[in-house]
Amino acid sequence: MNSVEQNLKFWGQTYSWHEEGEEWSRIWGGSEAQWFFVIYPRIHRFLPVGAILEIAPGYGRWTEYLMGNCQRLVGVDLSATCVEACQRRFAATPAASFHVNDGYSLDMVADASIDFAFSFDSLVHAERDVIAAYAAELAKKLTPTGVAFLHHSNLGAYCDPATGELPAAVANLHARSLSVSAKGVAEECGKVGLRCVSQELVNWGVDYLSDCFSVVIRSGPEGSPDQLVVENPDFMKEAIHVAKVSPPYVRGRLQKGAQQGT
Repeated sequence: MNSVEQNLKFWGQTYSWHEEGEEWSRIWGGSEAQWFFVIYPRIHRFLPVGAILEIAPGYGRWTEYLMGNCQRLVGVDLSATCVEACQRRFAATPAASFHVNDGYSLDMVADASIDFAFSFDSLVHAERDVIAAYAAELAKKLTPTGVAFLHHSNLGAYCDPATGELPAAVANLHARSLSVSAKGVAEECGKVGLRCVSQELVNWGVDYLSDCFSVVIRSGPEGSPDQLVVENPDFMKEAIHVAKVSPPYVRGRLQKGAQQGT
């Protein structure tokens, strides 16, 4: 179990953040490459918007790119260490604000004020009670046409229903929540008047579908689109491809060339 208290201790105290989160993007060739080749293509049709909520931004690895797609951004994180890092990093951006929460609530966000809610590479460690709490909060915070894009665990789909444990053949290499599955997230959203209109099940450094990207909206009238679930066991092949083709285009290479007069 990755309890809120355990996550707070690890991400707020134990983990060094020695590369400010960039270490998790290296397999893609860096966070810029991962954003534009992997994440942005999946969310581009929801952007730009007026207000974005980022849940668990860490040190702001994705915040930089989100801010270019909105007029106002609110970041909420369980870790005061992460919030302080974001406040320092984006101090010159008055349209961005960052707040510490309790790991469940979004009380600092005004109701019906968020056009797009985003969380990537963070809620994979959150248990089902946290997902349920955030779903209930998003039901209040999203505008009538608001959308949420949530990256979460799907390991719960592999657990024994009786014991809640994984079979021996399925290793939890990346500390994914065992109580969360794509189906479970859809159920929690349905309880509070939200709906998962699409879910992409992906592998993350393993050969099974350990993770899920869920697109969530308010439940619509009869005739609104059915839920679409896509299995993508080749997701990690994207990492290999992006790392191979992105180097000519990323900012660091262009900046280095300009400095060298090339």
